[in-house]
Amino acid sequence: MSTGTLLAIIISAVVVVALIALAVAMTMRRRRRLRERFGPEYDRTVEDAGSRRAAEQELSTREKRHASLEIRPLPDSARDRYAREWVDVQQEFVDRPVDAVHDADRLVTSLMHERGYPTEGYEQQMRDLSVEHGRTLEHYRAAHEVNTLSTAQRATTEQLRGAMVHYRALFDELLSDGHQAGPARA
Repeated sequence: MSTGTLLAIIISAVVVVALIALAVAMTMRRRRRLRERFGPEYDRTVEDAGSRRAAEQELSTREKRHASLEIRPLPDSARDRYAREWVDVQQEFVDRPVDAVHDADRLVTSLMHERGYPTEGYEQQMRDLSVEHGRTLEHYRAAHEVNTLSTAQRATTEQLRGAMVHYRALFDELLSDGHQAGPARA
């Protein structure tokens, strides 16, 4: 074998190895970025999708949809109004816990809508919220589950109290997004 042929084989092999290394590095960087952005939602999506590749495609699709939405911070007057409404919902819990949980759900949905999130269905809400609020999504899932139980009159008072805490976590995050001020406290 001539030196030129041997050199061509070695250079080709090095280029192939370099391209493979580059592809692996890009995949790892993308995976790390998705994990950081989606938090626990990344692992949940991998589990639901059955493969890392399918999950990452799903998460990328969510990012693209989210980028097309017009998510906006609330004006101060709207934030103050929502904060007052939350206080009312919390006070309602004392006498009517089931109604308070339903009202908390409606208030969170209204806040999402005013911020620019589509609210056409729970599953789509979850996908849309996951892009910027992946770390708070478990709170929303837990609250929604109790809200569903309470509709069937199967939720305990302790579960209802927990739902209020869970709704509050997402509510605070949605309320304060885009502002320097911290979450409203009652």
